[in-house]
Amino acid sequence: MTTHKFDNIRNFSIVAHIDHGKSTLADRLIQFTGGLTKREMVEQVLDSMDIERERGITIKAQTVRLDYTAQDGKTYILNLMDTPGHVDFAYEVSRSLAACEGSLLVVDASQGVEAQTLANVYHALDANHEIVPVLNKADLPAAEPERVKEQIEEVIGLDASQAVLISAKTGLNIEGVLEAIVTRLPPPSGDETAPLKALLVDSWYDAYLGVVVLVRVIDGHLKKGSDITMIGTDARYVVDKIGVFKPKMTDVEILGPGEVGFITAQIKQVADTRVGDTITETKRKTTSPLPGFKPAQPVVFCGLFPVDAAQFEDLRAAMGRLRLNDASFSYEMESSAALGFGFRCGFLGLLHLEIIQERLEREFNLDLIATAPSVIYKLKMRDGTEIELHNPADMPDVMKIEAVQEPWIRATILTPDEYLGSVLKLCQDRRGSQIDLNYVGKRAMVVYDLPLNEVVFDFYDRLKSISKGYASFDYTITDYREGDLVKMSLLVNAEPVDALSMLVHRTRAEYRGRAMCEKLKELIPQHLFQIPIQAALGGKIIARETISALRKDVTAKCYGGDISRKRKLLDKQKEGKKRMRQFGRVEIPQEAFIAALKMED
Repeated sequence: MTTHKFDNIRNFSIVAHIDHGKSTLADRLIQFTGGLTKREMVEQVLDSMDIERERGITIKAQTVRLDYTAQDGKTYILNLMDTPGHVDFAYEVSRSLAACEGSLLVVDASQGVEAQTLANVYHALDANHEIVPVLNKADLPAAEPERVKEQIEEVIGLDASQAVLISAKTGLNIEGVLEAIVTRLPPPSGDETAPLKALLVDSWYDAYLGVVVLVRVIDGHLKKGSDITMIGTDARYVVDKIGVFKPKMTDVEILGPGEVGFITAQIKQVADTRVGDTITETKRKTTSPLPGFKPAQPVVFCGLFPVDAAQFEDLRAAMGRLRLNDASFSYEMESSAALGFGFRCGFLGLLHLEIIQERLEREFNLDLIATAPSVIYKLKMRDGTEIELHNPADMPDVMKIEAVQEPWIRATILTPDEYLGSVLKLCQDRRGSQIDLNYVGKRAMVVYDLPLNEVVFDFYDRLKSISKGYASFDYTITDYREGDLVKMSLLVNAEPVDALSMLVHRTRAEYRGRAMCEKLKELIPQHLFQIPIQAALGGKIIARETISALRKDVTAKCYGGDISRKRKLLDKQKEGKKRMRQFGRVEIPQEAFIAALKMED
């Protein structure tokens, strides 16, 4: 078998913490190798969604093929994968890495190593990558490249003496990066004569082409007209278009080992193209399919309901279309007495939830309400069965439950020394237990075990505010542990409001309950009768606020005379209020729901 063909291919991805300049570096590499003319160049070429541009983050991993003539005169094909930095999109990162042999580790020369830098480097090392450290923003006055090199060696254990110093913004030393890719990253290996074996890296729906599948060929060849089978779903198709992104779609005739490109085959269902699946020829199947990826497990659940009930069908259609492009998002129908019909949706984290909600509102013109986010609890029942609880409103009778287990996470937080005290206090308040604390240069690295239930609420916002935005945070889900968890329900005028019920730890129930009652007292308008708002654990009321009634002065026309006339009028009013209270319905405005669910500490 000859390998000379692949010597000129390099597959690499860019990994880094959020905002360290991955997408900007990708722009410069595309520009330098002439992938796009100056006129076609826009900032963040690979971030194609509006939300990605506005927030300045990458959500979907993107690929592009570049042609580069190196200093040794040879022309190389470089396949670049730009990956997200946010912890919620870690699954996008892991699958991009599986299609490459090497990574550029981008570190901000002024800020140094951050929490997600570590997480993403470990992903790359797990994938057996060769890693080239690149220090970005080296032209800033605050840059300290020597200190950051030491940090990389200390924290990650990579030799950073050969790190490439660049500025992705100004284009300083971009050629140095390209030379490092060509000389220091390994070429792919593969067998041209073996049966076709290709990794399905990503798939998305295109209105004109049907499903577009991004593939990385490992062995064999992928040609136009090949009859292919997806091993995982056993779906058969005939390839009708093959191409590569340069970043524009460019057709090619054939993809060989080590190459990355896309195929279309009139596929109607994205469900047939599972990410991580192995594609092979139908007549000559490969004997050893690739291991694939773990399916993305949703960790946070919340209900999404249309503000206007008439939009329910539109919401259903919109979710179906979003699901085509984002396989990690799952949903099922549910109904609520307060909010009508909607969906219970699963997400990878709070940022993912926010982005999906924003995309639904933007791309499909929907007005949505999201209920309080919750996690999956496991309930051990007295009769020996185990059930998963996604929605606190569905909690079975307490007498039947033996134990409640909740998910815990292992969180790594990097923070400047002066905020360490507040960060530790925040973790203690959230029922965390400290595992480790050490120093990385001037910054403290804290490792905590925390219950996910406390993190999904507003942990990230609190962490950012107490550290003035300097702390970085990364987590992995470790296991389920038993906890003293109780269902807290809120009653308005003695009627439970299912959209506001939540599972809380017994020690924090009273505090949460009181805060919710106070909040609702401000938000629900006065009625003609008195309204009690109560938080209850089972039959026990743990907090109460009362909204006083609007009163009409019925004694205004009585001046002077007998007190019994006034009494009579007042008693009559009291009877009326009592009757009204029995039959009166409390209208809770939707703003009140939304505001109550966005409860701050």
